[in-house]
Amino acid sequence: MIRLCLGAVIAFVAAQHAHADPLFKDYSSNLPTHVYAGGWEHFVGGGLAVFDCNGDALADVFAAGGQNPAQLIRNNGGFEFSAIKIPVLLGVTGAYPIDMDADGILDLFVLRVGQNRILKGTGNCTFHDATQTMGIPQDDKWSTAFTAWWEDGDQRPTLAVGNYVDRNDPDGPFRACDDNVILRPTGQEYMAELLQPGYCPLSILAAKDSRERQTLRLSNDRHYYVSDGHEQMWDITDQRFLDASDGWNNVALWGMGIASRDLNGDGLDEVMLTSMGDQLLQFALPGGGYAAADYSVGSYAQRPHIGDDGRPSTGWHAEFGDVDNDGRTDLFIAKGNVDQMPGMAMRDPNTLLKQNADGSFTEVSVAAGVATMERSRGAAFADFDLDGRLDLIVSNRRAKLEIYRNVTPQTGNWISVSVAQNGGNRDAIGAVITVTSGTLTQSVQHAIGGGHAGGQMLPHHFGLGDETAALVRVSWPDGSMTQVEANAGDRRVITKP
Repeated sequence: MIRLCLGAVIAFVAAQHAHADPLFKDYSSNLPTHVYAGGWEHFVGGGLAVFDCNGDALADVFAAGGQNPAQLIRNNGGFEFSAIKIPVLLGVTGAYPIDMDADGILDLFVLRVGQNRILKGTGNCTFHDATQTMGIPQDDKWSTAFTAWWEDGDQRPTLAVGNYVDRNDPDGPFRACDDNVILRPTGQEYMAELLQPGYCPLSILAAKDSRERQTLRLSNDRHYYVSDGHEQMWDITDQRFLDASDGWNNVALWGMGIASRDLNGDGLDEVMLTSMGDQLLQFALPGGGYAAADYSVGSYAQRPHIGDDGRPSTGWHAEFGDVDNDGRTDLFIAKGNVDQMPGMAMRDPNTLLKQNADGSFTEVSVAAGVATMERSRGAAFADFDLDGRLDLIVSNRRAKLEIYRNVTPQTGNWISVSVAQNGGNRDAIGAVITVTSGTLTQSVQHAIGGGHAGGQMLPHHFGLGDETAALVRVSWPDGSMTQVEANAGDRRVITKP
């Protein structure tokens, strides 16, 4: 396996004045009581969808419940939250915000053990079940992964759903991974086509790969495919899986989640893959392929960083975000034993990795106050109080939701960028936002998918360090470009007519 060391990864990092280390305060008691629970079908899942469901600019939350009803939680401001009544949905493993019909109101694609559902947003945090009216095919799968994109000229999105173990296979569960499906819009309905072979994905992401082509990345759980399986990359245009001729070398993981972000300013996304045993950070190689990070980068987080349990960690949701606004992207990893797996750590604290000036990462979750010992699953960074600092919400298996307010003193400057356009792809999924401040360049792909069973539809947050101005460039899905200047503290919406 190719490994990339620090010296080969970090081209340049601008000098910054010192800022305080990340610090969070536990506000979990302000959340309504909600627990993700259930038997073996809910060992996985527990995702969170974070989005604004009533147009007040505050981030709200839809939380999977497993055997418990899924819960919609409204952000009332001031870090106060309340439960909102929605249609009762059991068996939910996760959900993703998406505007299915371009009406400007976000909907939810809800993953379930059983028929997946579309909850259509009707404004003011109200929803109704639109699964049949939107023409979603009926099935009874165990869905654990989701992503979406818009093909050229389509008014509605193309959807990819990852299905886990075939529960009806009498010889399962091992070697019984179900088929994945791509749902393509045809008229008023969706037609399903199989994406085979399936190796039990727990995350899928449609985004530009290191070849700068739109590709599906599938992170698969080898606990059930056992042998002959691996991580997968599927070219969306060519409709084929990549192989060594594309620079893609097969990697086998207990794959759980995907996080994607450009960490070194070259315009290509690095990818974090969570797993049992270690977390694999892959650096994009220009022209195609990926190289595993060297251990000196500090990203593997392979064992609990506190306590006396030396067994390997189990990673789930991973998310990049600049929690101290120093212009360097940090990384959160939700951790926790599947249930009672004796070979893995039972007390496995969550990980917060702060990125250093040389591009390495340092574990800071204990000092930051987010090293919970629950069996965590889903998570999200979001600025819940609109103060310019990313807060954190975490879902746990058989334990209550947790939320942490970012109270880091002396943070750097920041901007927040949203994109929108006319047509079916109203939220401009597939756009790339690039921010240049001083000598530092950051980029984010605006995508739906990845994570572990949950994702966001929120403005993209960029720390600026000591810089007070930034140049924002948006590469739109059609290849055109928009460039605007922004000042620190801006909440900028960039639109394409």
